[in-house]
Amino acid sequence: MAEPSYLTAVRESYDTVAADYVERIPPPAALDPLSRAMLAGFAELVRSAGLGPVADLGCGPGRITAHLAGLGVSAFGVDLSPKMVELARDAYPDLRFAEGSMTALETADGELGGILAWYSTHHTPPQALPAVFAEFHRALAPGGYLLWGDYVGDERLQPTHVYGRRVSYESHLLPLDHVVGLLERAGLAVTARLEQAPAGRVNRPHACLVARRPEAP
Repeated sequence: MAEPSYLTAVRESYDTVAADYVERIPPPAALDPLSRAMLAGFAELVRSAGLGPVADLGCGPGRITAHLAGLGVSAFGVDLSPKMVELARDAYPDLRFAEGSMTALETADGELGGILAWYSTHHTPPQALPAVFAEFHRALAPGGYLLWGDYVGDERLQPTHVYGRRVSYESHLLPLDHVVGLLERAGLAVTARLEQAPAGRVNRPHACLVARRPEAP
């Protein structure tokens, strides 16, 4: 089966901007306090559940993966971009990083204790998100947790250049209630939500959701 064109665009675009991305994106320590708190809370939840490793999907250069590892979580990273994976492996040789897509995870059913999707689903067209969230449900162990964080709104963005380099991906910003509904229809129970107004480095509304795959009856 041919790869969806949006995945090709994301891979090629992030390969193009990978080196610039690493130089310009702030480290986890520079995130706003509430976002750091959501990551810390997620780490505590998955540690306490003890159900398996955490997959950081769309991990980029691996900084958040390493941050989770520093919080005592067994974490590994997955990214579409070979260049991003190469940068992550160079920076954090003790952690595992692999090329792959969140649309088809190379994990067994129920293998993961947690999934982190940190500003990594907005390149997915809205019509493809139900299948992505269904894949999250499949890969999570019963009782496992998802932390989703991203920009929210009602807008389709089509940048042609990022950091002065040509890109071909799109971004799809969705209302938070719509994302909650998609997660719930995929069988994931949303247990916490945080909405934030634009502030500091982040010039768009953004949000975090914690969701859980219900335990088997």
